[in-house]
Amino acid sequence: MNKRSLGRTFSPLLLALSIATSAVIGTIGVAHAEPSDAERAAQKPAEAEVGPRGQHMPRNIKYSAWRKVCFQVPNAKMVCRTTSEGTWDTGQVAVRVDLIEREGGSGRLQIFVPVGLYLQPGVKVVIDQGAPVQVPYSWCLSNLCIAATPAAPELIRAMDTGQKLTLEVVDTNILTIATSLSLDQFAAVRNAAPTQVFEYQLDQE
Repeated sequence: MNKRSLGRTFSPLLLALSIATSAVIGTIGVAHAEPSDAERAAQKPAEAEVGPRGQHMPRNIKYSAWRKVCFQVPNAKMVCRTTSEGTWDTGQVAVRVDLIEREGGSGRLQIFVPVGLYLQPGVKVVIDQGAPVQVPYSWCLSNLCIAATPAAPELIRAMDTGQKLTLEVVDTNILTIATSLSLDQFAAVRNAAPTQVFEYQLDQE
């Protein structure tokens, strides 16, 4: 085989090896290249939500005594609500706390608060010195927002035996606002007969 034929035979092979080697070198170069500032920023874990920057004293709130009302629908288990309302000196309702329980079933903690709050943190509930429970907002209407969560048996027991329930919210200035209501009569009211029962009849065609 002459030199010309050798050249013709090996040129495509050498070209292929050259391309493959360049690709490998290029890959190694990319693998060891220093990331750009933008890439470093993208690789950083997401920062936590901005925490509250301080506290804000709430307006004076006067809470009602706990009361229990129940709702009865034919062929369904009774649903009862143990509730307390907090009002400002104007008489306007500022806060309402409900423990809603279906007879023989689970419970639900529901909290009504005014609009104009920072919704991301939800409502923090603390009973005495216990661990806080985060209650997320479910929806907002034109004049109030509602936070709700299933009430675990431990939470209900804590409300039954506790002395004070504290609610903490965050306003749009990222300041916390806390208010507390007494739990002294909560268990007695919850376990007693309802003060009122609303009966609903289903229309039958």
